[in-house]
Parts: sequence; C-alpha cells; structure tokens
Amino acid sequence: MSTNDIHIVVDDNGQVHRLTCRSGISVMEAIRNAGLPLEAACGGSLACATCHIILSEADYARVGAPSEDEEDMLDQAFGVTRTSRLGCQILLDPSLDGLGLRLPARS
Repeated sequence: MSTNDIHIVVDDNGQVHRLTCRSGISVMEAIRNAGLPLEAACGGSLACATCHIILSEADYARVGAPSEDEEDMLDQAFGVTRTSRLGCQILLDPSLDGLGLRLPARS
C-alpha cells in the first residue's frame, strides 16, 4: 500500500466493497477497476449518465456540487437523488479518503 492510496466504500445493493485506489483516478475508474457493475458507456467523457453514483450527505458536501454540464447529464439518469453525482467527474485525492457511496438500483 502506497501513501497515495485512497480508500472508498461502495455499497452495491447491500453488498459492501472496500476499495483501495490510486490518488488521481476517478471514482468511476476505481469502481470499474474493482470489477463492480458500473456501465460508464462513454468512458468518462461526460457524455452519458451511466456512471451515476449516490453519496451520503456528508460525502456530497466533501465532494461538492456538480457542474452545470454534469447536472444536464444527471437529468438523464435513473433514480437520481439530491446527492447524486457522476463517478467520472470525481477525482480521488487524499481529502476524499474514506469516501462512501452507493450504486443506484439497476433497472
């Protein structure tokens, strides 16, 4: 484990996964690298909403609100909540160590 490692917790329909990730990658990349079910059809180019994740209130405050472009994409996502974000738009850094999120229910 490196000093640049970031730890995130992903709840996939009640199954909790604790991931150790590199600083500088997106949440989307971390989830896909772990083999968890996140489509991410556009590969992280902010052209779809298939990397939709839901943060806790506290973690949403740490990450911050989405950009206007991201909000436009979130309008297309299923099951959006007030703390929804696109995983491709959140870059992991030491300030986000311990981030907790859940994957929305798959339709």
